[in-house]
Amino acid sequence: MKQVYRVFAYLIAAGVAIQAAAIAYGMFGLIKWVERGGTLDQSSEPGPGLGGYAGFLTHLTTGIFVIPLIALLFLIFSFFAKIPGGIKWALIVFGLTVLQVALGLFAHELAGLGWLHGLNALILFAAAVMAGMRVKRAVADKAAQAEEAEPTETVPVS
Repeated sequence: MKQVYRVFAYLIAAGVAIQAAAIAYGMFGLIKWVERGGTLDQSSEPGPGLGGYAGFLTHLTTGIFVIPLIALLFLIFSFFAKIPGGIKWALIVFGLTVLQVALGLFAHELAGLGWLHGLNALILFAAAVMAGMRVKRAVADKAAQAEEAEPTETVPVS
């Protein structure tokens, strides 16, 4: 179960990286589309013809559905993984994920929240990586404790 915990922590970090790449593609694709004569206003139809649309769609789908689901499963698995501090880190990651979704949704009404949305993405990425790294430490600590607990054989000196 420790490895499942680790995989889900790194899946969240990978999801955040995909999010960053997708929104960058979306914005640069949109800029290129406008430079080529496209007009973006309320009458613009979102769809494959809109520059960068795939990036925006990927960012939306991954951020609203995929990462929150992975974060929820990560939190659930943390109760069974028996990693010291694992539940705490899973709660931190889950809380940051909920905050990230809220910031992304509310930034449509208050654009200044976009700054916090981007910053929180970096914090979420770091927290997920830290949670994943804890597994290796927990396994190493357990192995060291088991080694110390084993009785050592003494060889009589003659």
